Amino acid sequence: MTANRGIIEASTGTGLLGVHSLDTFSFSVPDLAQADAFHRSFGLTTRLRDGALELLTEGSDHVWGRIVEGAKKALSYLSFGIYEEDLERFKLHLKAKGIRQVDPPTGLESNGLWVRDFEGTLVEMKVASKSSPDEKSHGTMASSAPGVAGAPKRSAGGLVIPSRMSHILLFTSDVDRAVSFYTSVFGLGLSDRAGSDIAFLHGKHGSDHHMVAFVRSTAPGIHHTSWDVPSVHQVGLGAMNMADQGYSEGWGLGRHVLGSNYFHYVRDPWGSYAEYSCDMDYIPRDIDWAAADHDGEDAFYIWGPKPPADFGVNHEAD
Repeated sequence: MTANRGIIEASTGTGLLGVHSLDTFSFSVPDLAQADAFHRSFGLTTRLRDGALELLTEGSDHVWGRIVEGAKKALSYLSFGIYEEDLERFKLHLKAKGIRQVDPPTGLESNGLWVRDFEGTLVEMKVASKSSPDEKSHGTMASSAPGVAGAPKRSAGGLVIPSRMSHILLFTSDVDRAVSFYTSVFGLGLSDRAGSDIAFLHGKHGSDHHMVAFVRSTAPGIHHTSWDVPSVHQVGLGAMNMADQGYSEGWGLGRHVLGSNYFHYVRDPWGSYAEYSCDMDYIPRDIDWAAADHDGEDAFYIWGPKPPADFGVNHEAD
């Protein structure tokens, strides 16, 4: 077991230089109405702005996702949040690394720093408030007193409303290169990995066990987005509510090994997934997390049903 914080050496100033949050993700789909129906059923708030469907969580104006209409499902870009005092440092860092800045997507106003990763995916670094958590989101387990029924009636189960986005899992043609690029350029830290098959990265300013992860495929793409809920009950209830809305395909209930979170994945109309997640491990800023390389059995799930046969298929590579 080796420590690997992946710290970027600061070009100027002192302290950690690294992104603090996965601020926004964007992808295209053939039908925005279909995307709206799925994500509303999942418990997210949606709104149409400038031709794009924005994904929010209830009670917050933070835009976690931006979906645009296109010929097929395809990853458009990632946007990381950075602190204002790090903007000039990142400019110098990119120059020192020989990484050329590029223009933002057509029609998108941005004052952030845009680059392309080794596969050509657009990535932004912009000054933004920290949206990753500053402490562990504890899962709750409410137990009833003796003589009191603990479960609500099925008809009174209610909706499941995620509180925030937890992470995104991306397909990549080269997990090793993805780890090298995203740790050395954006200052993310390696949390855990399973050889060259999958790797999990966290934010050095304090974040969940992973805010971004990469799994091996033949091309880039989105495997799933993950959304935090407060309890295992909410994970299961969310799965049932989605099945009632016609979204019955997926995987769960189970518990992962790396990250430790309880999960249920719901298959979206394009073959990828949205995950209800609860009680993920948290890596504070002041912890020197020891990243380890695990074998396959110890890198997937502790318990749960067998995953669908095509769970690892990258439909964006078709």
